[in-house]
Amino acid sequence: MFKARQVSRAAHALCAVGLVALIGPAQAATCPALLDRSVPRLQDEQPQSLCQYAGKVVLVVNTASQCGFTPQYKGLEALYERLRGEGLVVLGFPSNDFGGQEPGSATEIAAFCENQFAVKFPMFSKVTVKGDKAHPLYADLARRSGKSPLWNFHKYLVSRDGQTVRSYTSLTEPDDAALLRDVRAMLSAR
Repeated sequence: MFKARQVSRAAHALCAVGLVALIGPAQAATCPALLDRSVPRLQDEQPQSLCQYAGKVVLVVNTASQCGFTPQYKGLEALYERLRGEGLVVLGFPSNDFGGQEPGSATEIAAFCENQFAVKFPMFSKVTVKGDKAHPLYADLARRSGKSPLWNFHKYLVSRDGQTVRSYTSLTEPDDAALLRDVRAMLSAR
């Protein structure tokens, strides 16, 4: 029995080492409950674990292709490019909840984002972001921040540990001074 426990512990340790080698030390960190879910990627609708963003500052944005705020894609991409090396990731979630401004298919939305705004930050399949049918991520973000999206391009900023969630209206541009101050503060917190 003692030998079996030693072998079991050794196997568990090897598995943990293998996991770190396979996915990297940052991803092997504990996944916050907020990110502990899988969402289909926009480009191919393959499930992606949001746990891969554990330890990063995450800016979650509900997007739409036919909205007056759609040009914010450019600023979101610039923010992502500028600060991703410091640990920021922008996650886009297309939604057709407001004014029917995201009617396209996943393929159409992905092509629009790439062709019109050269979006490289991670984008996910279309979701509902408000009401009783809100995607669980959005339900949790609204509960934790006390604010639900009122329109397209609402932003949620999530701390590295997934515990702090700040909310910003659609009127908050990606280069807004208050948003940037909060992003910098979360990036510098370890």
